[in-house]
Amino acid sequence: MITEEAFPVEPWQVRETRLDFNLLAQSESLFSLSNGHIGIRGNLDEGEPHGIPGTYLNSFYEVRPLPYAEAGYGFPEAGQTIVDVTNGKIIRLLVDDEPFDVRYGELIDHERTLDLRAGTLTRRAHWRSPAGKQVKVVSTRLVSLTQRSVVAIEYVVEAIDEFCRVTLQSELVANEDLPESSSDPRVAAVLDNPLEAVEQDCSEQRAMLMHRTRASGLMMAAAMDHEIEVPGRVEFDTDTRPDLARTTVICGLRPGQKLRIVKYLAYGWSSLRSRPALRDQAVAALTGARYSGWQGLLDAQRDYLDGFWDSADVEVEGDPVVQQAVRFGLFHILQASARAEVRAIPGKGLTGSGYDGHAFWDTEGFVLPVLTYTAPHAAADALRWRAATLDLAKDRAAELGLEGAAFPWRTIRGQECSGYWPAGTAAFHVNADIAMAFERYRIVTGDHGLEEDCGLEVLIETARLWRSLGHHDRHGVWHVDGVTGPDEYTAVMRDNVFTNLMAAHNLRVAAEACTRHPEKARALGVSTEETATWRDAANAAHIPYDEELGVHQQCEGFTTFAEWDFDKNTTYPLLLHEPYVRLYPAQVIKQADLVLAMQWQSHAFTPEQKARNVDYYERRTVRDSSLSACTQAVMCAEVGHMELAHDYAYEAALIDLRDLHHNTRDGLHMASLAGAWTALVAGFGGLRDDEAILSLDPQLPDAMACLRFRLRWQGCRLTVCATHDDVTYTLRDGPDGKLTIRHAGEELELTTEEPTTVPVRVREPLLPPPQQPPGREPVHRRTVASRRLAMQTGPSRAAEA
Repeated sequence: MITEEAFPVEPWQVRETRLDFNLLAQSESLFSLSNGHIGIRGNLDEGEPHGIPGTYLNSFYEVRPLPYAEAGYGFPEAGQTIVDVTNGKIIRLLVDDEPFDVRYGELIDHERTLDLRAGTLTRRAHWRSPAGKQVKVVSTRLVSLTQRSVVAIEYVVEAIDEFCRVTLQSELVANEDLPESSSDPRVAAVLDNPLEAVEQDCSEQRAMLMHRTRASGLMMAAAMDHEIEVPGRVEFDTDTRPDLARTTVICGLRPGQKLRIVKYLAYGWSSLRSRPALRDQAVAALTGARYSGWQGLLDAQRDYLDGFWDSADVEVEGDPVVQQAVRFGLFHILQASARAEVRAIPGKGLTGSGYDGHAFWDTEGFVLPVLTYTAPHAAADALRWRAATLDLAKDRAAELGLEGAAFPWRTIRGQECSGYWPAGTAAFHVNADIAMAFERYRIVTGDHGLEEDCGLEVLIETARLWRSLGHHDRHGVWHVDGVTGPDEYTAVMRDNVFTNLMAAHNLRVAAEACTRHPEKARALGVSTEETATWRDAANAAHIPYDEELGVHQQCEGFTTFAEWDFDKNTTYPLLLHEPYVRLYPAQVIKQADLVLAMQWQSHAFTPEQKARNVDYYERRTVRDSSLSACTQAVMCAEVGHMELAHDYAYEAALIDLRDLHHNTRDGLHMASLAGAWTALVAGFGGLRDDEAILSLDPQLPDAMACLRFRLRWQGCRLTVCATHDDVTYTLRDGPDGKLTIRHAGEELELTTEEPTTVPVRVREPLLPPPQQPPGREPVHRRTVASRRLAMQTGPSRAAEA
């Protein structure tokens, strides 16, 4: 586990105070830089040692076979895997003839800092070579948020105690050796040397390598150029091979003298453009970077982030750990999306190869709500990507014998890549999640243009899917059978409440969108009779409810399933230790499902129903998914369990900064990082928008003195500042200087003339705080309990806890 000693708690940066080889892969993920188009892991400049080297281009992938023990009709035949592309981060240093390697000589001091306001990663190292020569190295790198194709690195070497000869080797390296990523030899064969050389070129301080994937046929270019500053004589040379380009710089440094190199990198890829066109694109990007210069790139990066934080920052007084974590999460969410520009936002962003680089429903369900309120242009781009894959989704629906469009459970390009159909194909709710994201964007931004351009057709085709997937029984009740909700431990069931409510929402908003755009709807073949059937289905959707227990059933019959024996089966995650044949018919829940329905479709439940449902499902949810803690935080806060909500918010926020799931090495969890914002803003801020009005109802846990957050709503910028006693709404600007919101269930008009302060409505819980399955209490709760025990009884007793 990553500790606060190694990574101190600081409000605007993540700083590594010492180099821990056991945490190398995790720190590479934490220190990743990206702009949504390019992603580079936080590897050491010299390339070694490393956990997982990684340089990624969004949606640049290779095709691989999907293994099946027994195939079936409609099973996807090919998967897609993100490719580690040409690495331009490498700058090797030799002091006299000794290579700078942190494993040799003496590393006197080493520190790395991710600056969340500057958008840079800075490394400071003081090293004594095995021969006794000392140097200091300061490197700073950025992936430009303003110049989409550009990465830049400033690398400075200073001689400390005596004269030394310094050699730098700045490289582009393709087909790096990677750790084994799959036990399937067919997959390993695809990922071993995935790039074939197309062209290489060099001149003085500039070089370019072009490659093509062997099966998917995508072509990419990586180019580098350098600025070199050094007192006295310097020599340099550049050479290339099919998988390597190298610029070598040699000089002598007396004590106190410095060699400074600025390395500019440019990346581009295409499935359509010619070799000359792609080459010229990379050259143009390099030229633009050199024109801006290092300081110009730094200034533009800071300006971009200043604008983002002005509309997105969340301030947490009283909890510095969560304060750091929520900003860290927002920073990485922005990095994953800022310049994606009609490409996917993968589940790991561009921070690692986890999940094969695939995008899931996580994007629309967890990431886009944050972006819609803070960086709506990035949300719009992500929605345009989904719309661009509509034809593939329609083909998938036809393959499954359904009308409309069936969007994939996991994908890069748009084809279904999940080989496990009960959790993949059967999770049809992804279609309604996408529809919800389009509708939320329209409501929150007030921008109807996206709906007219591409959203309407997505809403129509997803509505058609639901109409063909569901059916009316002889009593006129509408059912959806054979589906899997968010809880993948309860699969292929009837009438999942989350799915049915989301499907009904999809059907209604599609019908309303057709009313707003009648001519375009008619051009897409929609009739008034068809929209009437959508409304009929939505109004008749079956929502299972157990009258005896007074709770909603997650799916039909769920409350009659066998109870899971939590005393005997407690090795988590359960999916790696228990067969699905035992999980599916039991009351054990992987992640929030019915509870998520209560957040996203809040108006469909009464306060008493929410309280009883939270109480029932808390006791059965094991959180074997990173998507769960933020939702449980939101709903525990709504029903008045504020301290439990705080514990869940902590877990969602710290999943990667503390490596709580022990898989941060493979990349960051974008949905959970977004969930930190959701836990605070939707949980303790009470934000809801499912009734097309901005609704807020703040209440804070004891440890938080104040929560301040910023939102965008229909052209307005709003700041919300909540304490335990009151909340102040400051309308910073807006089209009319006015905004009507709902505070604690009552309408409240805000103006730009002065802030509005109103009392907080305290929500008293209807039920006592619920217990969780043994050993599945929120991480924060267990940590605090251990610390208290250590203070009371000493370290040996705490270790037993």
